[in-house]
Amino acid sequence: MQVRTHLPKRFPERVTVLAGGIGGSAFLRGLLKARPDAEITVVGNTADDITLFGLRVCPDLDTVMYTLGGGISEERKWGREDETWVIKEELAAYGVEPTWFGLGDRDVATHLVRTQMLDAGYSLTAVTEALCARWKLPVRLLPMSDDRIETHVVVDDPEQPGRRKAIHFQEYWVRYQAGIPAHQIVAVGQDKAKPAPGVLDAIADCDVLIVPPSNPVVSVGTILGVPGIREAVRETAAPVIGLSPIIGTGPVRGMADKVLATVGVAATASAVARYYGSRASGGILDGWLIDTSDAIQADSIAGAGIHVQAVPLWMTDETTTAAMADAALTLAEAVRR
Repeated sequence: MQVRTHLPKRFPERVTVLAGGIGGSAFLRGLLKARPDAEITVVGNTADDITLFGLRVCPDLDTVMYTLGGGISEERKWGREDETWVIKEELAAYGVEPTWFGLGDRDVATHLVRTQMLDAGYSLTAVTEALCARWKLPVRLLPMSDDRIETHVVVDDPEQPGRRKAIHFQEYWVRYQAGIPAHQIVAVGQDKAKPAPGVLDAIADCDVLIVPPSNPVVSVGTILGVPGIREAVRETAAPVIGLSPIIGTGPVRGMADKVLATVGVAATASAVARYYGSRASGGILDGWLIDTSDAIQADSIAGAGIHVQAVPLWMTDETTTAAMADAALTLAEAVRR
C-alpha cells in the first residue's frame, strides 16, 4: 500500500465517507462539527432504493440530504419535519398497496422531482446533485452507482409455512421489522453495476476514508459490493478508519444483528471488524473504533492486523458525535505515521 510521507498542511483536507442512512447521517453531523473546513464527499448506499406508487424512492440518499440540509424529522430520524400524510391516507382509501410503506406529503415532492428527471434521461448522480442544491448541503453527496441495484432478502414465507421467498429489503425492514427469519441477502443488479462518476476518484484522492457506524451488510456492504469500489478502498493511499455499529451485543440503532446473522457474523465489535478485515490481509480496514464498554475485545481486533482504539460511541448529541469523528481522524493520523 502506498503511504504518503508528508501530512497535508491541514490534515485532513479531504474526507470520503461510505454512508448508509440514519447512522451515517448522524455521524456526518458530528464530522462537520469536528472538521467544518474539510472537503467531505459522501458515497451513499442506493441498494435500499425502491419504486413505490410509480415514484423512485432513495431512502438513504434522502436521509443524508434531509439531515444535513435541515429538513429531517428529528423525532423519527427519517422523512421530513412537520410532515403530513394526506396522500398516504387517500391512497389507502383507494385500497392501493403497499399500505406498509407511507410517503409523507412533503417527501413526495422529492420523489416526484427525482422520478421526472430519471424518466427524462438524467443520471441518478445528476438528479441527486440537483436535489441537494435546494438543501445547500455542506458535503458532496454521490450515489454509489447510477445503475439500478435493489437489495432483496430471502425469508421464511409468513403466508406459506415451510417455504421461502425473496422480498424487497424495505418490506423485510419496514413491514416485518426484521421479525421473520432471514436466510440470504441478495443485491439484485449489483454484479453488473458500475460506480457512479466521481466515486472512485473520491476514494483514491481523499486524505482519510471513513466507514461510519452504518449497517455492515445492507449499507456499507452493498456500497463495497459495487464492482470496483472494494478494490479502490483497498488501494487508496488514505488510511481507512471504521467505527463499530455494534456496542455490547446489539446494534447502536436498527436491526443490524439480524442481517449479520445471514452472513454468519456475530453481533460484536470484533466480529464486524474481522468481517471487514484488515487491508494487510485483503480487507478494507486500517483502524477500528470500538466503544469503551467493548475494550476487552481490543486484543482480538489488533490480532487481526487492525489498529484499534476504545472511545465512547453512543451518538447521543452532536458534541458527542463530533468527539467520535475527531477520534477517527486522530486514529487515521496515527496510522499514517
